[in-house]
Amino acid sequence: MAISDGAKRYCEKMFPGYDSGLNETDPEFVELFGNFAFDEVVASDDLDDKTRFLVILAALLGCQGAEEFRVMLPAALNFGVTPAEVKETVYQATAYLGIGRVYPFLKITNEVFSARGVKLPLESQGTTSVGDRLSAGEQTQIEIFGENMRGFADKGKENGYINRWLVDNCFGDYYTRGGLDYRQRELITFCFLAAQGGCEPQLTSHAAANMRVGNDRDFLVKAVSQCVPYIGYPRCLNALRCVNEAAKITEG
Repeated sequence: MAISDGAKRYCEKMFPGYDSGLNETDPEFVELFGNFAFDEVVASDDLDDKTRFLVILAALLGCQGAEEFRVMLPAALNFGVTPAEVKETVYQATAYLGIGRVYPFLKITNEVFSARGVKLPLESQGTTSVGDRLSAGEQTQIEIFGENMRGFADKGKENGYINRWLVDNCFGDYYTRGGLDYRQRELITFCFLAAQGGCEPQLTSHAAANMRVGNDRDFLVKAVSQCVPYIGYPRCLNALRCVNEAAKITEG
């Protein structure tokens, strides 16, 4: 086996002039993985490269692939993902992964940006204040999930403040920010959940939310397919099952 022409071309677009040390230590693995991830998988659908790399970055956050994130972040920037889109992806991951798992990625992002001459901090993307984050979060939930989310902050009081925090923090603080639109935010959330595993009820819910904002079943299948080289088959197969369950709900 040899590295395919398609994989060579794609790698050159991702990493112009880059030569991985694995070419010397693990040439067979480079061929196996490179031909699959950068030729067969990339050629399997019509996703644009920018969307593909948003999926990859979010999946790597979800599966805690910090070193691979460091490798793929420059490629994402080379394919048109903006610094603001990267930062918003990392910021939003905190709501789904927690700071304990996100902080290393924030540090990596800042290191890569600094090496590329990106001035930090970036322009603020915040749109809410302490006074309106709850109402803005509720409106965002309603726009994404539907009218049944009205009053969600006051439901389930046996769960303490978590429902309220989902509204004012998860949606009011993060989803209302600029840099990414609803379709992109729901896409990366879907990838966070698929990649970390064990969140199938939430994954099904967010698959349905994706469909509500315009990321239909076929689009989500393409997104899951792009995750296979980075998170493996079991979690991708689980994600596909959740997509199919969500499709039945939304179509029913």
